[in-house]
Amino acid sequence: MSSLPTSTLVHRDGDTMIASVDAIRAQFPALGRREGHHPVAYFDGPGGTQVPRSVADAMTDYLLHHNANTHWAYPTSAETDAVLMQARATLADFLGATPGEIAFGANMTTLLFHIARAIGRGLQPGDEIIVTELDHHANVAPWQALAKERGAVLKWLPLDLDTYRHEEGALERLLSDRTKVVAIGAASNILGTVSDVPHLVRLARAAGAITVVDAVHYAPHTLVDVQAIGADFLLCSAYKFYGPHVGVVYGRADATAALDLPRLEPAPDWVPECLETGTQNHEGIVGAAAAVEFLASIAGDDMVAPRRDRLTTAMHGLHERGEQLFAQLWHGLADIPQVSLYGPAPGTPRTPTLSFRVHGHDSEVVAKFLAPRGVYVSHGDFYATTVARRLGFAQEGFVRAGCACYTNASEITRLVDGVRALVAGR
Repeated sequence: MSSLPTSTLVHRDGDTMIASVDAIRAQFPALGRREGHHPVAYFDGPGGTQVPRSVADAMTDYLLHHNANTHWAYPTSAETDAVLMQARATLADFLGATPGEIAFGANMTTLLFHIARAIGRGLQPGDEIIVTELDHHANVAPWQALAKERGAVLKWLPLDLDTYRHEEGALERLLSDRTKVVAIGAASNILGTVSDVPHLVRLARAAGAITVVDAVHYAPHTLVDVQAIGADFLLCSAYKFYGPHVGVVYGRADATAALDLPRLEPAPDWVPECLETGTQNHEGIVGAAAAVEFLASIAGDDMVAPRRDRLTTAMHGLHERGEQLFAQLWHGLADIPQVSLYGPAPGTPRTPTLSFRVHGHDSEVVAKFLAPRGVYVSHGDFYATTVARRLGFAQEGFVRAGCACYTNASEITRLVDGVRALVAGR
């Protein structure tokens, strides 16, 4: 994949050089869409980002010129084997893993149900599973089902409604010699909270528990380092970081090998392919790798530098930019008396994702009002059902706006102005 040209690079804080917002935006055909006279501003990234042209081109090239099933003795099959192997290497660089620890699936939820079933085969009645109130239910429902099926005990790591984080010290109190699984999210897709997952994982592993991390909302905003996190399994979704609808799982090799995975007799029984059921979405996997290459290209055109290094530069720069945009969004909406904001304040560990409510207006009404103005926001509980319930708005839901690599300051202004117009009755 070609990188963005050097002339489009800008310096951040004197040391981080990444592509300008305008150069990034030029890669996304979706940004040409309009609502009347308004260009569309996509704030729905936490539910799925837009896709750069290079990702679509990579998928098209595979489908038109290399499409085949795997492990057969003719050229297009061998080419498919090669691109899938390369995709594992690319996603390994994205997560700080090795290619032999990367597997793919339909989506994170499907992969996690698969892994949970395998773990469940070794559980006994009375064994304990810890989930969190802060998580997307993709990292809750598989464990609820498992507890019901196997007679396990489900424990909840509570949400502190004052800090929008896990209650301090709660995991230590919940862990016991019967704890077999701890399932935690790296970042909340509804509140933007970034948790201290390495610390929580260390506690869980010291208690002998299998650790499973949902990094779906974390991976688009902060470069994942599975070695630093230390979990047995970590999952994310390519469509949240500018790729197609494909799930990705890192499985520590010995943890994956220990799983009692259901499989067809002739299917691969080796790590990591034992985690993959049936014929995979080859073009989607190619697209996921292209999305990582796109992110790496934001760091510049030094293709000699290792991919992980370029990703580190790009993600650091995007994180800084996202913090600035989020502060603008937070303070702009906070100035509107009829708006309530939820989640940690700017300048604390969090993603540039904000959920809010406009007093007297259902969240869907707000989204419908903003759409004709070219502002696309999400509404509802975003599958973070427990958070919505704890905050008291399970039925009404929230409005959610997320900043992506293509978001600019003028779009933030349009969103805030649109909410002002709504409360003013214009």
